[in-house]
Amino acid sequence: MTTTIAVAGKGGTGKTTVCGMIIRYLTQNGYGPVLAIDADPSSNLNMVLGLPLNDEETVGYIREDMLTQVQTDSNAGVMQGGLISGLTKHDYFDYHIRSIIVEGDDVDLLAMGRPEGPGCYCPANNAMRLILDRISDQYPFVVMDNEAGLEHLSRRTTHNVDHLITVTDLSKRGAIAAKRAADMVDELDIKVGKTHLIVNRVVNGVLPPPLKTFIDSTGVPLLGTIPQDDTLVEFDFSGRPLVELGDDSPVYQTVAEMMKTLTR
Repeated sequence: MTTTIAVAGKGGTGKTTVCGMIIRYLTQNGYGPVLAIDADPSSNLNMVLGLPLNDEETVGYIREDMLTQVQTDSNAGVMQGGLISGLTKHDYFDYHIRSIIVEGDDVDLLAMGRPEGPGCYCPANNAMRLILDRISDQYPFVVMDNEAGLEHLSRRTTHNVDHLITVTDLSKRGAIAAKRAADMVDELDIKVGKTHLIVNRVVNGVLPPPLKTFIDSTGVPLLGTIPQDDTLVEFDFSGRPLVELGDDSPVYQTVAEMMKTLTR
């Protein structure tokens, strides 16, 4: 049975870092293999995980490539434009999506890539999410790094999301974006089990009173806080993946404690 954890929040709040620490905890504690899905076109989950990736190794690239190069001959019922005769859209996506999965140590990465452009994407999206669901079923845990909003989450999966984690920093904009993400749960075509909030870059473990008041008003349970840690900046500029943070890292330790709660 697959447990799906989706992480969302405004860009720059550290949600990709949170994803990386969650994945590290799961793989280090025998919960793997983990499928990591980078569903934010502007995020760099591969860099946090230390995995290689190029622009052509994304689901978005495959989708665009099919829509621009493949034409369906409705009379003959076959596809033309460079594909083997008789290959269906489903078979096309299934083969190519599986081919771009980047394999790591007990974690595999699948990047969604570019957002949708002009045109009708419904048939492509329907095929993609069925294939992604089938791939996800092969992993005990799926961790998905989402864009600030969740508008496209149901286009990527028909699976239920067991845990939706919204991430904010100490900024008002970050907190509002996290609340909006939590509020969108009722609008999704998929079921979300539990919603949580994480506050990142907290100094001395103390939330500013206005932020604490705002969080209390959202009704979203606070899963925990992550301390400010300048070591992350050093890792970022040196190009080291954050999963290489030591076990004594305050950032990793706090996320690990949160994950102990979720995996009980």
